[in-house]
Amino acid sequence: MKKDIYVVGAVIIGNEKIMCAQRGSTKSLPHKWEFPGGKIEKGETPEEALKREINEEMHCNIKIGKQVEHTVYEYDFGTVHLTTYYCELVDKHPVLTEHVSIKWLLPSELDSLDWAPADIPAIRRISSELNS
Repeated sequence: MKKDIYVVGAVIIGNEKIMCAQRGSTKSLPHKWEFPGGKIEKGETPEEALKREINEEMHCNIKIGKQVEHTVYEYDFGTVHLTTYYCELVDKHPVLTEHVSIKWLLPSELDSLDWAPADIPAIRRISSELNS
């Protein structure tokens, strides 16, 4: 039986563009693009986990808005339960510590990247909500 992994992702919006983060070559899903975030620790709410992860990974703070999507995706290493939220930066600019690159793209441009499969339903939702 595969391990269940509960994670959160930040759909960070600034100047009508969305921040996309590229995973490093030594991570699972190397070089895939994702919404930054990470695992929910025991005793944390999804929102607490997301604020902590963004602070740890990118040394910045976010304000969390409404939920974008909840996706369950089965990878070979486990079943990922991903909840994404619209967010905005509160202070500072992101600093890359875990990712190798970031891009700021319009919602209509998100399809141009090679995304981690669990993030794709959120991209579809974002495109339909923000391109209309």
